[in-house]
Amino acid sequence: MIVFVIGGGPAGMIAAANAARNGHTVTLFERNEKLGKKLYITGKGRCNVTNVAERDSFFEHVLRNPRFLYSAFSHFDNKDIMERIEQAGVPLKTERGGRVFPASDKSNDILRACEKMVREAGVNIRLNTRIDEVLTQDGAVSGVRIGPEKLPCDAIIVATGGISYPQTGSTGDGYAFARATGHAVEEPVASLVPLVTEELWPRELAGLTLKNITLTAEKKGKEVFSELGELLFTHFGISGPLVLSLSGVIAGQPAGTRLSIDLKPALSREQLDARLLRDLQEGARQQVKTALHALLPQRLLEVVLELAGIDGALPVGQLNKAMRLQLVEMLKTLPLTISGARGLNEAVITRGGVSVK
Repeated sequence: MIVFVIGGGPAGMIAAANAARNGHTVTLFERNEKLGKKLYITGKGRCNVTNVAERDSFFEHVLRNPRFLYSAFSHFDNKDIMERIEQAGVPLKTERGGRVFPASDKSNDILRACEKMVREAGVNIRLNTRIDEVLTQDGAVSGVRIGPEKLPCDAIIVATGGISYPQTGSTGDGYAFARATGHAVEEPVASLVPLVTEELWPRELAGLTLKNITLTAEKKGKEVFSELGELLFTHFGISGPLVLSLSGVIAGQPAGTRLSIDLKPALSREQLDARLLRDLQEGARQQVKTALHALLPQRLLEVVLELAGIDGALPVGQLNKAMRLQLVEMLKTLPLTISGARGLNEAVITRGGVSVK
């Protein structure tokens, strides 16, 4: 069979290599000047290849219709990709949370491994080539059109990805190809993306990172997310690993999501109150914001005190029990409301696309 693969990212490269290994004549088309352009920016330049979790664990983390992946994973799963990459000469390592990276911490090494698989399998590579149209005949694909040129084939693998980070070549062409061949396509939206808040105070904290906090989200009175991790305040709202994970849950309808941040998840309310009492007693002659300086970064402390209705310049002796308990509550349930998400140009991935129902 003559097989065309559209898209020279890691999925396209590995699909092309596998098809060629199975005896097919394969051509890989990539619109950019080189393969795997988006790989350079994955995992902050390190490339998080996969996870060592068991197969069922992957399905548990797929938000919609994990059954769609059963067949694919039964033929090629996380252990297979790790084996292929190491066979291509790139050693891997496993880090916290089961995340797998190249031992060198260089995404370029993963790209080099994928390119090696493609070339050793005998795949024909065409760079700087944009497919304008997928051709069909009698309900089946028959070829592609590149400008005025029409090339016949027996099968096409579309591996163009979504539309996030369009500067890397992800312009959503694959959705048009899918529609042309009869697939239902759901409206693509940004996912794993920073979020915009209604409140303005996060902007005052832009650049501040909080570690080991718990972020909980509610929509229509129902808890939809709660995880421990890291959060970053920005000039528009919030970002960081926790926020990106949350955005995947509320993608498409982020507005109105209510958040609660537990700034001290390791302490119960009683333990936190005892901590405050100790700090306040030690700084009995100071202002509240000075006595509690070790509790939080100064900028955040001032915001939390203000939200709790406490003047940071108040002498410790004038802070009553009711005010202190209000501060405890604010530290355990710092509220935020999401008004929207940033654009696709900032999204790590795209949600939507070809329907998997």
